[in-house]
Amino acid sequence: MAGPLAGVKVVEMNAIGPAPFAVMLLADMGAEVIRIDRQVSGFLNGDGSVIGRGRRSLAIDPKKPGASEVLLKLIDGADVLIEGFRPGVMERLGLGPDVCLARNPKLVYGRMTGWGQTGPLAPVAGHDLNYIALTGALHGMGYADRAPTPPLHLAGDMGGGAMFLVTGVLAALYEAQRSGQGQVVDAAITDGTALLSTMFYELKQRGEWRGRGENLFDGGAHFYGCYTCADGKFVSLGPVEPQFYQLLLQLCEIDEPAFQAQWDRKEWPALRARLEQIVLTRSRDQWCALLEGTDVCFAPVLDFDEAPNHPHNQARGTFMETDGVIHPAPAPRLSRTPSAAGKLVQSGEHSLEILRELGLDAGQIGALRSAGAIA
Repeated sequence: MAGPLAGVKVVEMNAIGPAPFAVMLLADMGAEVIRIDRQVSGFLNGDGSVIGRGRRSLAIDPKKPGASEVLLKLIDGADVLIEGFRPGVMERLGLGPDVCLARNPKLVYGRMTGWGQTGPLAPVAGHDLNYIALTGALHGMGYADRAPTPPLHLAGDMGGGAMFLVTGVLAALYEAQRSGQGQVVDAAITDGTALLSTMFYELKQRGEWRGRGENLFDGGAHFYGCYTCADGKFVSLGPVEPQFYQLLLQLCEIDEPAFQAQWDRKEWPALRARLEQIVLTRSRDQWCALLEGTDVCFAPVLDFDEAPNHPHNQARGTFMETDGVIHPAPAPRLSRTPSAAGKLVQSGEHSLEILRELGLDAGQIGALRSAGAIA
């Protein structure tokens, strides 16, 4: 069954970080993707990569004679172009948005960077940690008695970057159907992560956001955080609503009067310390037997080996296996045109096939090979 983006043609300039993840989502939803590999596999988007699934690969070096003409011919028939280079790289290759949109006015030109296409930091290097640091988001992560904790690159690269790139591309595709005109999507991780932080900026303006580790959703509240069990494993507790909090006290047989002051911030440190002692009295499995499946807002903290085997994840098919690799299945779930994970791809696997589809004959392909543009 075809996905919701069946018929959409995407050209991907192989890069690292959030750009290939965004393209994976488009491919899962049925888009026909051709990945341009510069004969060297990209980090986490190269030979046999799960993130690189569902594409066809053309291994060609845009800097070699004749290569840019081939790529422009490919882009002429595309609906979307995705690139994740520093600002100016595509222009120097002769593949900038002005050139491409002049040839293909309906093209949606997606650009993924950390700092954005403009601004004083636009030309310099950075990584996820640096981008979320600039937005204020990183400052709110971690414990009060130490420097902010570097998180996994979910908030920056994937959340503030890839997901906003996909949102922009889909919006631009929808608009192009009405106007007949494409446009440039400038997706910056700093912009996206800042927007993800909207609620916390609002809390700050209201005077309801305090120092790191002193707030409701950053571990400051004793009823919202992670705790160590007797076996050294962890559980998460989040009974924010009063009725769920009271259920926690009931099931855990906590009758100490101090715990009734759920929203007294002055008591949070002492209550957290006491709850730490209580959780240490049982193993994680014992806490699961008592609390999992109730309205306490509880879940065990699973590692990457354990999560695919949890009954809930197995029942929903949250994880899948491809060529011996266990990885998350496509999301979200569409009832009529579901997404599907494509096969894993080798760099340059489809080069000759794609070049022939573009109408190149044996002589032209040979000339590209002689120029070092293709292997």
